[in-house]
Amino acid sequence: MKEKQVDSVLVPVGMFIFLSYHIWLLFTIIYHPRRTVVGINAESRRNWVFSMMADPLKNGVLAVQTIRNNIMASTLLATTAITLSSLISVFVSNASKSTSSKLVYGNKTSLFSSIKFFSILLCFLVAFLCHVQSIRYYAHVSFLATVPTFKDRNDCIEYVARNLNRGCFFWSLGLRAFYLSFPLFLWIFGPIPMFVCCCMMSVVLYFLDTTTSFTRDLHCQSVKEDAKANDVESIHHSL
Repeated sequence: MKEKQVDSVLVPVGMFIFLSYHIWLLFTIIYHPRRTVVGINAESRRNWVFSMMADPLKNGVLAVQTIRNNIMASTLLATTAITLSSLISVFVSNASKSTSSKLVYGNKTSLFSSIKFFSILLCFLVAFLCHVQSIRYYAHVSFLATVPTFKDRNDCIEYVARNLNRGCFFWSLGLRAFYLSFPLFLWIFGPIPMFVCCCMMSVVLYFLDTTTSFTRDLHCQSVKEDAKANDVESIHHSL
């Protein structure tokens, strides 16, 4: 099989496997959220917001410090993404001035090389934008989580929890863009490493994204205990 035929077959198949897994993951998050780590974490963050905003004057410092840690993590990844994007742009601009040569298998023309580097650059730019959006939501939540007037208003607390989950979802999307950059980077060395990386990464992400029955039972039990404690506390305050 010629090099162009290998590139035109393995690269689309590898991307199809990787994207098909994420389509399945998105479907599972929407319809069966407790089967995924993303869904369980979203529910845990919602419960955390309710527990923090039950007494914002007492828990305000803890809430702001926790959100600040998330902001620092997003800032680090956003800085890494924009730095790598700048390095790739400089490398491509310098390489375009020099004579292109066939260095790796499956890189027969300069057009292939341009597509590969542009794909990696696009991944890092998407990761940068997603992490910037997560910082935006985190900063907004850090103000809302410490408002004392929201203490007894469930609609306002739901709004804060929804914004926090949106920030975490953008953080997850930015991280997925970093994951996608690995097979695209290996595409520089040929279509075979890229295809193998897509298959291996899909398998690894499956075990990282899904939950076991023990984890689901433990999470459901903790949620029920927290709900019972909140009911007892509300009855005590009403008396």
